[in-house]
Amino acid sequence: MSTQDVKEVIKEKYGQAALRVTGGASVSCCSTGPAEMHCADPITSHLYDQVQVGELPDTAVMASLGCGNPTALAELKPGETVLDLGSGGGIDVFLSAKRVGPTGKAYGLDMTDEMLALAEQNKRKAGLENVEFLKGEIENIPLPDKSVDVIISNCVINLSANKDRVLSEAFRVLRPGGRFAVSDVVTRGEMLPEIRRSVLLWVGCVAGALEVEEYRTKLTGAGFENVDIEPTRIYRAEDAMSFLKDQGIDFDAVAPHLDGKFMSAFIRAQKPAPERSGCNPSCCV
Repeated sequence: MSTQDVKEVIKEKYGQAALRVTGGASVSCCSTGPAEMHCADPITSHLYDQVQVGELPDTAVMASLGCGNPTALAELKPGETVLDLGSGGGIDVFLSAKRVGPTGKAYGLDMTDEMLALAEQNKRKAGLENVEFLKGEIENIPLPDKSVDVIISNCVINLSANKDRVLSEAFRVLRPGGRFAVSDVVTRGEMLPEIRRSVLLWVGCVAGALEVEEYRTKLTGAGFENVDIEPTRIYRAEDAMSFLKDQGIDFDAVAPHLDGKFMSAFIRAQKPAPERSGCNPSCCV
């Protein structure tokens, strides 16, 4: 499948998800069907504290398609500017906006018209003034260089067919010293190709998740430093059992090769800060 084909599939999938939420149904990461379907439970459930989401519009919570809660781990500070890559219905944008306060700002970037319309509707309901939603692709962020303090994302970068470009763009728009703090699905170790293809339909939604060390290498290659990948939810073979059996896969045969190989993780990195002015201790003797 070409890069453009992947984008079109994602647009269609998430457009349908937004329309379902508008009609009153929750959705899951791995399906445009109701979140009560079996595939949703280990991925999208119990990610947010009820106190966190209690003051947000129901339709923002119902449209959550993530695999983590980056706003809980990103250590946002008042006055900061935050960008959410693949913001969907806006839940992480709204949570970020509350944390950075009226002197800060939270951008949400999404390429799907239906999700953007839902996010704008949720913004009006939430009554937040420091929120702005942008239409665009995470491979081509429509913001100037060095304009953002923190980049967050929730189970979206794994959907991109050009992750190097996404990370390069993230590095570009971050200010020196800025932070990359995303939740994403990653893999650990090698596995049979047929298992990877099948399970990525379940846990990766559309495209492929990176292996942990590959993710680390790509971040470093983009210029980031202080890379840290912290597992937040490890998926067991039993989590995918119903899905795999529905795909006609012999679960008992593949389970030993699958267990613990897929996980949600919180991924931190930093754009190098500018060197402080003044003399180097070695030259000031």
